[in-house]
Amino acid sequence: MRSLKYVAMLTVLFASVSVVSAEEIKSGLQAGDLIDAFYVTKLAGAEDDGVKTGANLCYRCKNGGRPQVMVFTRSSDEQVVKLVQKLDAALAENSSKQLRAFVNVMGEDKSAASKEAQKLASSSKAKEVPFVVPNEVENGPGNYGLNAKAAVTIIMAEGGKVKANHAFASASDVAVDSVIADLAKILN
Repeated sequence: MRSLKYVAMLTVLFASVSVVSAEEIKSGLQAGDLIDAFYVTKLAGAEDDGVKTGANLCYRCKNGGRPQVMVFTRSSDEQVVKLVQKLDAALAENSSKQLRAFVNVMGEDKSAASKEAQKLASSSKAKEVPFVVPNEVENGPGNYGLNAKAAVTIIMAEGGKVKANHAFASASDVAVDSVIADLAKILN
């Protein structure tokens, strides 16, 4: 009986540890922080946004103070694809509120990140979301404080300030519905 209690306690402990690691990772700018400029190269998506594929620009600047979602990912995992698909739908549904989003794909080098960005763009079939590679490709813009251990960081901003932040150690842990629910924080 005692060993059964021990097994039950260990099960609860390991279950809570995996939830904590998925939910409590800190990465990127936090609520109240100002979002700063950073440069990226557009690789795919958002064919009607006025930016040509291959252009190097500051999408954050292009979006100005509009409500915007910046996804920083190292993966094209199924959960990331679902997130991008839901964001793409949200952009279409909230065009009157000028909602913007862009997906930054990071990697060991620009070539690897570019391939991953193309793969994510293709598998998500997103029409409104641009896929980019940040100039600081390995860990994103230095002034954003992205955690190298975070597989996915999502920063939501409006009026030039962060309103919500989600970060996940594993791409498979991305809580898509929770992230999408937080769009309310930036859509006035």
